[in-house]
Amino acid sequence: MPFLNSAPALLVLTGAFLGLTLPFGKLAFAAGIAPSLWAFVISIGAGTVLLAAFLLMGKRPRMMRYYLVAALISYAIPNLMTLSAIPHLGSGFTGIMYTLSPVFTLLLSILFKMRSPNLLGLLGIFTGFAGAVLVGFTRGQVGQPAEPLWVAIGLLIPVLLALGNVYRTIDWPKGADPTELAAGSHLTTAVLLVPIIFLMTGTFPVEPLGAVPWLVFVQVLASACMFALYFRLQAVGGPVYLSQIGYVGAAVALLAGTLFLGEVYQLATWIGAAIITIGVLMTTKAQQQMAATAKPAG
Repeated sequence: MPFLNSAPALLVLTGAFLGLTLPFGKLAFAAGIAPSLWAFVISIGAGTVLLAAFLLMGKRPRMMRYYLVAALISYAIPNLMTLSAIPHLGSGFTGIMYTLSPVFTLLLSILFKMRSPNLLGLLGIFTGFAGAVLVGFTRGQVGQPAEPLWVAIGLLIPVLLALGNVYRTIDWPKGADPTELAAGSHLTTAVLLVPIIFLMTGTFPVEPLGAVPWLVFVQVLASACMFALYFRLQAVGGPVYLSQIGYVGAAVALLAGTLFLGEVYQLATWIGAAIITIGVLMTTKAQQQMAATAKPAG
């Protein structure tokens, strides 16, 4: 499929599926599902679907250290923090936290002497960051200002995401299939979350899941699609470009929260979201320029 080799197309699709995860998380919390259990549902569901797809391709997964490290810093801890923050910050505002990931990823990629964007790409990243800062100053939904503690927790999310983005590129196993890495990382994440669920809830409360089977289904479907594309985007676009799914995800979460969950945000929040969109368009153009330059002449 041609779009699997298009970084901009992968960016939009992956970011859109990410954005849907945030309002789904808010609905799960409203249904009485613990954040740790919902994080488990995301990982066990996505991992199982992707593993089945990988096996149907006639391939066999390998055991790798990569799964454990990627699971910890990329999924288990960030997802748990994200889903815990949503009830306090709103799905749209929590989504905005993801938009800070490109800046941290850029700094780390420069530190580790990895591929960096061109001037237009840099301008796009910092334009998106400016929009995120503007949104950050609005501190949540109208009439529901966010607690500073939860804002601080939210700010740790992009730091961990950036570490994960860079690690997955540095330690990418030779010849590994993106579907294999996605399945292995998420099944490992699910295993890591089991003791956390017992620690945080004292039990394994699956009963609330039975009340919202449709929500479980659409979340698993969205997660499986997102992570199948996520690892492909990392291979095609690199860690800095991948990190910008947060911009797309934030916009989708903001729209979904407003249209379907009744969340109300200040005008400054929407202006910030518009600035973020401009930043995404700039970096997408920069990626196209870099791809054209990289093609051999003739």
